[in-house]
Amino acid sequence: MTEDFLHYLWINQLFFKENLKSTQGEELEIIHPGVANSDAGPDFFNARIKIGNTLWVGNAEIHINSSDWIKHKHQSDKAYENVILHVVAHYDIPVTRESGEEIATLKLVFDERLYMNYIKLVSANGWIPCQDRLRDMEKLFLNNWLDRLSAERLEIKSEEIVKTLEANQNDWEETLYYFIGRSFGFRLNSDPFGLLTKSVPLKILLKHSENLHQIEAFLFGQAGFLDSGEGDEYYMKLKKEYSFLKKKYSLKSLEKHLWKFLRLRPSNFPTIRIAQFSALIFKHHTLFSRITEIKSLNELRDLFNVIPYEYWLSHYQFNKKSIIRQKKLGKQAVDSLIINAVVPVLFTYGRMVSGDAHKDSAQEILQGLPPEVNSIITRWKKNQILPENAMDSQALLHLKSHYCDKRKCLKCAIGNKILLKAIV
Repeated sequence: MTEDFLHYLWINQLFFKENLKSTQGEELEIIHPGVANSDAGPDFFNARIKIGNTLWVGNAEIHINSSDWIKHKHQSDKAYENVILHVVAHYDIPVTRESGEEIATLKLVFDERLYMNYIKLVSANGWIPCQDRLRDMEKLFLNNWLDRLSAERLEIKSEEIVKTLEANQNDWEETLYYFIGRSFGFRLNSDPFGLLTKSVPLKILLKHSENLHQIEAFLFGQAGFLDSGEGDEYYMKLKKEYSFLKKKYSLKSLEKHLWKFLRLRPSNFPTIRIAQFSALIFKHHTLFSRITEIKSLNELRDLFNVIPYEYWLSHYQFNKKSIIRQKKLGKQAVDSLIINAVVPVLFTYGRMVSGDAHKDSAQEILQGLPPEVNSIITRWKKNQILPENAMDSQALLHLKSHYCDKRKCLKCAIGNKILLKAIV
């Protein structure tokens, strides 16, 4: 037995409620189970419980054994003085408040098939716990759950953006710059890209925004790619430029070893991504302002139609010539930047400043973009879950990482539906 399972039973009222009585023999009626508390303190706030002839409003605490109250030292914790009902699976001892008053206790009695079904579900060895049951889910039900998950994912991302915005003293341009930069890392290099943007703030780059060479010198130098002694003409030009800028702004560069090249196609090398990022900053000095004004998805995509400096036509890395090939951002890369950086920042701006217009716009952008292409989405498709757009694929990524991988079946609508089939 787990406390999570008891929480699930309690919040969903999935126990036998006829002729409820406390372990002290008093009649009980659960008017409202309360609101789950994710922080320290009692498990549920503002429960409404009728005990005998008296309606009580207060907190409920849930344990596997009633003696866990003593084990967790709640008897001497003032935060638990307002607990009106102790809910347990096993009643082994009576428990009291600090004053010595006994706390009303309810021993949950429920259909054992629920617990057996739960154990079977979370113990499954498939790619996801419910892999063999997904085909039983109705399309409308799945779509509604995916809509909720996509909204939850945006809210979680928004919280991270709010923290970054506060650190940036409410500078939206600087905040978008950071998240666009992280997204240019495309998973493998997202962390060093994030460190790179923090090491050279946008406000410094914008002082040199009319000079692409200086922007590249800043970013390649800070990334650690200009530390070698000698190189070709362009490399030495950037190295000389960076040496001056580094002293002027008292900068400290990253270690080059942080960047990953292995198992990446040359077009995804961090050197190419930094060149593209430099071109984006050079083309759009106030990218956030532009994004808040766009009217269509095509217009948004066009903002990322940037061309790196001509040196990169014949290079994927410094000092190593290659066949001439254009290094523009591909359509899939642009969509990824929009999904992972633009949409969450735009959504957060609407949430904090402008209202529903930008929040709705962010969600409409996701609905207008094709679903993402990656190994996780491919596995969902193999299980006959077919995303129709980027909003669906974002929801599926969130479902896998925040629910399936953590075996949070009790909090998942699909898991709940499977569990309840045990007693229907």
